[in-house]
Amino acid sequence: MTCLRSALPRPPWRAAALLCLALASPWAAAQAPSHPNKNAQLLVAARQSDAMAVERLLSEGAAPDSRNRFGKTALMLAAEKGQAQIVELMLKSGADVNAASLEGVTALMGASYGGHAAVVRRLLAAGARIEPVDHMNKPALIYAAGLGHADVLAALLDAGADVNATAEHALTPLMWAAGQGQAEAVRLLLTRGARRDLRDDRGLTAAEIARQTGHADVAALLDAS
Repeated sequence: MTCLRSALPRPPWRAAALLCLALASPWAAAQAPSHPNKNAQLLVAARQSDAMAVERLLSEGAAPDSRNRFGKTALMLAAEKGQAQIVELMLKSGADVNAASLEGVTALMGASYGGHAAVVRRLLAAGARIEPVDHMNKPALIYAAGLGHADVLAALLDAGADVNATAEHALTPLMWAAGQGQAEAVRLLLTRGARRDLRDDRGLTAAEIARQTGHADVAALLDAS
């Protein structure tokens, strides 16, 4: 499981907040009814980043939106890994760009979490929605901010994401970037109109969060802006 553990101190949050995209679930998602073996092979090929096998299996009738037991499609698996060629194959085959896994994670969230800006832009061009949130009530923009993926942030903001949108506990993208010490992301968000005066549900600004989490340089950046 790949997780970003939040450094933001938040009693009474349940331990520390987790930004997670590797999904563990006991529930199984149904495979598409036709060519079940091909469908399973397609998912394996996508997981293994085997573009030639993906192309062959699609031509042999594998269903583009087949899902594994976590509800992930081949498009989601490819997007998480930044596999642009497979992403293109899946989109051309008619894969649902806005499908979500059992835990609400879309291909756009996966690509944003991984910092795959080119894939993010391709998904957006194909109609990926920026508003959906996963089971932790976080959209793609929060993942990009918390992990410091400035190129992804720029792509999402260019597509219309609200730079001052609040997620759970009234945390903005700027607060997440500040709390994780992501100076480049903080600079980008400020140039795009992020408000430094907004406060979370504890009454803390982004600068105060940065200071509390030991990122004095980011706090100074915010204070000077």
